Amino acid sequence: MLNKIKNPEEIKKLTFKDLEKLATEVRERIIEVSSKNGGHIAPSLGATDITIALLKIFDPLNDRIIWDVGHQSYPYKILTERNEKFDTLRQFDGISGFNNTAESKYDAFSVGHASTSISAALGISLGKNIRQESGSTVAIIGDGALTGGMAFEALNHAGHLQKDMLVILNDNHMSISKTVGGLQSYLAKILVSKFYNKLKDGIWNFFQKLPKRISRRLIIALQTFEENLINTFAPVTIFEEIGFKYVGPIDGHDIEKMSTIFRKAKENMIGPILIHVITQKGKGYHHAENDSTKFHGIAPYEIESGKTVVKNGKSYSKIFGETLSEMAIKNKNIVAITAAMADGTGLSDFAKKFPDRFFDVGIAEQHAITFAGGLATRGLKPFIAIYSTFMQRAIDQIIHDIALQKLPVVLCLDRAGLVGEDGATHHGAFDFSYLNFVPNLVIMAPTCATEFSEMLKFAENFDDGPIAIRYPRGTAIKDNRIIKKIEVGKVEIVKNGEDIAVLGIGKSFDDAEKIVKLLEKDGLNPTLINPRFLKPFDKNSLNNLAINHKIIFTIEDNSLVGGFGSTVKGFFASTDVAVYSFGLPDKFITHGNTEKLREINQLEPQQIYNQIKKIIK
Repeated sequence: MLNKIKNPEEIKKLTFKDLEKLATEVRERIIEVSSKNGGHIAPSLGATDITIALLKIFDPLNDRIIWDVGHQSYPYKILTERNEKFDTLRQFDGISGFNNTAESKYDAFSVGHASTSISAALGISLGKNIRQESGSTVAIIGDGALTGGMAFEALNHAGHLQKDMLVILNDNHMSISKTVGGLQSYLAKILVSKFYNKLKDGIWNFFQKLPKRISRRLIIALQTFEENLINTFAPVTIFEEIGFKYVGPIDGHDIEKMSTIFRKAKENMIGPILIHVITQKGKGYHHAENDSTKFHGIAPYEIESGKTVVKNGKSYSKIFGETLSEMAIKNKNIVAITAAMADGTGLSDFAKKFPDRFFDVGIAEQHAITFAGGLATRGLKPFIAIYSTFMQRAIDQIIHDIALQKLPVVLCLDRAGLVGEDGATHHGAFDFSYLNFVPNLVIMAPTCATEFSEMLKFAENFDDGPIAIRYPRGTAIKDNRIIKKIEVGKVEIVKNGEDIAVLGIGKSFDDAEKIVKLLEKDGLNPTLINPRFLKPFDKNSLNNLAINHKIIFTIEDNSLVGGFGSTVKGFFASTDVAVYSFGLPDKFITHGNTEKLREINQLEPQQIYNQIKKIIK
């Protein structure tokens, strides 16, 4: 069945029995490819039936469909002319794991971060209206994304504007609780019916012709009557309170029922409508059904057992969780905060051991920062663990609510640098840059597992303002060298040399170490430095470098714009010391494994060494 679908228009011709078969085949395809490539399998399995019902009713080229985050969009990709390329999912030069307008004409808006769909859909709907273009606009949100404040801002604005648009809330028990009832389903059909809306509009139009004073009173009275009538049978939802017509909840795996509701909504669209569907995350794959959190986003796995390939060594996230738990045993003031990513940041065990000192705020990074600031004013020591790419959503709160007051909050930026297959929306490529300009903020980056633990302990005892520690995804580097005591704003000179100095910050220190060894084989005696801190900047140590060094090379896994290298260049700008920086270029980096991405950006140690050799000749 699936192989016969060359474009989404062909779905409209299928019977509902055939659509059920198609759903099964789409799920099998997702399970097969995700087992090899990894990805967001559970959300997409749960959204398969919604996708088919949408494509049964809507035309994705004329009716613009916007997926929130993109976690749920694998079925949509498969059914919109990308099935043949689906084997390349999340691979270099393959299709993205998220919706991308550059990838397909069927993707109405590029996504990757949560809670953006309703805002984008409202803009698209209003844009169509202004330009007098035809077609519906549909936003699909769920999988926890409704916990983001931006989603409610958009709902509020859409309710105020009363423009035609459809929001589908995929409630897979990661967002809001269900209130299933037969009467609610019956009301759903009434509220989108043509007769109901024509009758109401006719009465409204009649009232508008009356004198303004009388008209206004009658309209308010009729609105109150309508609300009271509905409320007699069913409680008003928050969506109705802000101006949406609420439909549901309905079974998100009943393709025929959803198709009927979607068709009625499309044909009778008057103002914003929200359709609430109930789905099972991981539907169709028992391992994902039983552990939807594990299979939300997962590495390659065995289909039969559901087991992933276990890598040797602990990840930085694991080390973070273990170290923080050890510290929390002795220090009762330590609290941990995350934004809907307890597992990903390594805080699951902390949450079990210290439930009263662990706070998952949902997809609410801005709130997380200011909430931590409030805790800090009462003498607590908050550690906030958020992925680097998501921390940038809270930059104003970092400046205004934390740094300005010099509150001792610890920002733990997981997934800094290149993250691989999740691509441009998820690389932690900008944290040095967007934190570098914030006064009162200490910024650190560990070179290895041991130094990371030491930095966390250092942060525990630092009370003179906030600290940011950024660390990469994946297995932590093991280093047998003795880690010298950490002093605020002081570099670690690992090896003294002359003429040439190589500074590799954070994860890039490992590259710097390899490059120095290659240079030593050439008979050179370079200095090797672990900067440790981006801020405060160790001016004294770098001034001393200028005495017997002519060239300095910096290496980082952050954008070269505003990062570590640009800071060093600025410091030596008025001297005779030449500074050359290696890091991520000023562009959005695509998806693919990190080794490939480093290679195409000329950041492998051998490649950097080759460039250095050309410079020093």
